[in-house]
Amino acid sequence: MGRLFVLTLEGKIYSCKHCGTHLALSESIVSKSFHCRHGKAYLFSKVVNVTSGEIENRMMMTGMHTVADIFCVCCGSIVGWKYETAHEKSQKYKEGKSVLERFKISGPDGSHYWASHETHVAGSDADDV
Repeated sequence: MGRLFVLTLEGKIYSCKHCGTHLALSESIVSKSFHCRHGKAYLFSKVVNVTSGEIENRMMMTGMHTVADIFCVCCGSIVGWKYETAHEKSQKYKEGKSVLERFKISGPDGSHYWASHETHVAGSDADDV
């Protein structure tokens, strides 16, 4: 394994809740209205310090998308997914953007989002239908 280079961000930072690695800036949020298996998720135009998993097709609430799970580069925790391709014309704005799950990251103020048993959203944008 080679040397690990981690980018340090300045400003209002979202970070991995497990190890504190910087992942994205608040100013990169495109939408806060996404949902995943554990509740809320945010769409970001730019994320850093992540690696991508295998690319796969997933049927989501908004149609078929080609996505890859993204993992914290330091601790390996899954933190969300990246949209590679949106198959529906109205969803093309998601291409190249990443979703970070609030349950798996800390907010700029150090806050954590805790999922409750009622939080599971069947058929969310991260769930297979």
